[in-house]
Amino acid sequence: MLAMQRDRTPAFYLLISLPATAMGFALSVQISVLSWMLATRYGLKIDEIGLVWAAGPLAGIVGQVLVGGLSDRIWVWGGRRRVFIIGGGAMAALAMLLLPQIGAIAHGLGLPGVFGVAITVALALDLAVNVGFNPTRALIADVTHEGAERTRAYSWMQVVSGSFGVGAYAVGAIFGNDVLIYVAVALVMAFGVVPSLLIAEPRPEAPTAASPATSRSLSLPTIAWTLSPIWALLVYDLYGLSARVLGLAETGYAAEALCAAATLGLVVHAFIARPDGDSAFRRTVAASALCWLGVQPIFVYMVSFLQQRMPMLDAAALGQTTSIAFLALNAVAAVAPIGLGAVARRFGPIPVHVAAVALMAAGCFGVWLFAQSPWHLYVLMAVCGIGWGSIVSLPFAIMSERVDATQMGLFMGLFNLSVVLPQLVTSLGIGRFVAVVDDKGLVFALSGGFLALSALLWFFTRGARVP
Repeated sequence: MLAMQRDRTPAFYLLISLPATAMGFALSVQISVLSWMLATRYGLKIDEIGLVWAAGPLAGIVGQVLVGGLSDRIWVWGGRRRVFIIGGGAMAALAMLLLPQIGAIAHGLGLPGVFGVAITVALALDLAVNVGFNPTRALIADVTHEGAERTRAYSWMQVVSGSFGVGAYAVGAIFGNDVLIYVAVALVMAFGVVPSLLIAEPRPEAPTAASPATSRSLSLPTIAWTLSPIWALLVYDLYGLSARVLGLAETGYAAEALCAAATLGLVVHAFIARPDGDSAFRRTVAASALCWLGVQPIFVYMVSFLQQRMPMLDAAALGQTTSIAFLALNAVAAVAPIGLGAVARRFGPIPVHVAAVALMAAGCFGVWLFAQSPWHLYVLMAVCGIGWGSIVSLPFAIMSERVDATQMGLFMGLFNLSVVLPQLVTSLGIGRFVAVVDDKGLVFALSGGFLALSALLWFFTRGARVP
């Protein structure tokens, strides 16, 4: 064990933040580049872009839980998480290298269009991020103590990861997205491999007759019950994907209305039902799912919003404006956890998170109502950055204190389903809505509404802990 890890120095908090930074940087590149490249370079339509984005969350449904559960049980190369972080980083680097080559690959294969290749590359990139991201977050919980130390570690993670995310959007805005891709490949490999080899992971003690295992075994029915608030999202995702694959004509919005009504009922049930051993986790899943239903449309449909709201932007200006908007969002998100973490140690993470998410909701409504020029958008996205900085840091500290520490990888994977299932709904359901409405700014109105509901749910998770 390095001295910095034993003494919990600032260098240690920096070191354990770098693997998550590598995966976050790959995700930043995907957000900044994918929609822009598909729309401007390959001419895909709005609903086709949404379906390409759906490929990644589809991989996450299986990948997050499977990798999380496996990483709790294996010991390879001197750690539980190490092999997944290194493998995920290598896969992400390769997938990013393929992004600018989608057209060439389709041509080389003799395909009439790029749609299938785009889905395959997006799937590979998101699968890589899913393989690596979950273990990077679980690793932080593994090597820190519950409470203020862990909150501090996740705040450091977001400051470091967010700072490099800002760098990603800055590189894209200044030098172009093609340069950004090659910078990202080098950074993801360096930050994914080297730090994970230096961090000493604690080896779980094997249960003995004198000291039996205290963690409970999670059966499939138990796991399903912990995810009850997002059952309707899963059913809708399966329906939506099946309809797209089979080429079924979708008329009306009955499926979306049923999904919304069922989700509302399941979420309410999670908060009013008699508390049990899983109620704290279920409520956290419910609050997180509503939050990501608000966040993901911003990333997927920003380009569509700009094309309709600011038609004077040509392809180059559109890419630059998108990069600067996400730069503003992530610049604030990078430094926000410094203040948020300090306030959270004083008042608790949940009240701080509620306020930050509510502020992001207000920022989204502001974009819908007032953003008529790039500078309006940049300022309001900076406001949203406070909430974004909280969303990618504090919930993991909150969740990690409500579950069995010996099954952290599995619960981290289950918790991340509250991220990937809303992402699929964004691509399959919200994409249909965006394609037909005249005012693409309604994307931000919808996001603001979901975020406001999420803030309310987070407020009512106070005091719920694993028994």
